[in-house]
Amino acid sequence: MSLSENPSTDLAYQKAILGSVSRTFALTIPLLTPIIEKVVGNTYLLCRIVDTIEDAADLNPEIKQRLSQLFLDAVLEKGSVESFVKPCLEALHHYGNQDELDLIAHTPTVLRILHTCSKDDQAAVSRCVSIMSEGMSHFHGKQTQAGLKDLPEFEKYCYVVAGVVGELLTTIFSNHSSAFTKSIKGHEDLAIAFGQALQMTNILKDSPEDHARGVSWKPADMSQKALLKISYEKLQDSLRYIFLIPKEELGMRRFCFLAFGLAVMTLSKIAKQKEFSNKEEVKLSRNTVMAFYAFTQFAVKSDALMSTFFDISSSALRKII
Repeated sequence: MSLSENPSTDLAYQKAILGSVSRTFALTIPLLTPIIEKVVGNTYLLCRIVDTIEDAADLNPEIKQRLSQLFLDAVLEKGSVESFVKPCLEALHHYGNQDELDLIAHTPTVLRILHTCSKDDQAAVSRCVSIMSEGMSHFHGKQTQAGLKDLPEFEKYCYVVAGVVGELLTTIFSNHSSAFTKSIKGHEDLAIAFGQALQMTNILKDSPEDHARGVSWKPADMSQKALLKISYEKLQDSLRYIFLIPKEELGMRRFCFLAFGLAVMTLSKIAKQKEFSNKEEVKLSRNTVMAFYAFTQFAVKSDALMSTFFDISSSALRKII
């Protein structure tokens, strides 16, 4: 793909690469209104670049930290974007995911789109990427087979990689919906739980692959059952968060409920499996995802219907806790 400075071409690239690097978010992000879709999609891609550096198994912590800092400098306009892209692609020359490498090569495109967003939205994105990038750098040197030290360290990790995204969404939603600003006041902590619930789902789902490469993001002193219990509590808070989104903001509600529901169903599969050696064993089928996608279209109009879905779909989780 050629690098372009045409705004419509830039946005077309953002939409296309989103579909290549995340099927789930390519499904959920377009549910948002165009102005919010642009900034949330943009943030996801910036966070995905941070993730790609994190996931590069053959890079040592020092190189990861250096690349993360170069990326953050580019986002905050403290350094040129070229000074990040070239060394990053050189360091990742053995990396297998070509779509993620293409995204890194197009970092200038992604940042151009960011700079077309409002100043308030840009400030929210910069804060999110800063906390995530610096947080991941902190954890680069903590990757071990045994796992993270304890529950507080685990929750801190889940905050810097996902809780902060919950905060970002809350800020962006508030920037574009005065009704949401009023309803969320005093309940902002639920946004962190929403992000953490999604991250805990990913950590549990990806644990066999992480284990195979000598890493665990689970707390070393906790059982799977205890982790599922905490995840279930975070899901309860996540649903409370979704209830606070005004019913007239159907796009926001559906975006959040879709991500929430997929997490609920995935964690329930994990609870039923007890042990699994490959994430494919707990992956939701495409038919399940598309059926739930259709269900969200009318479910988000009713808090009672969303509650019923949660009660039924989380029964396997409740049984083990």
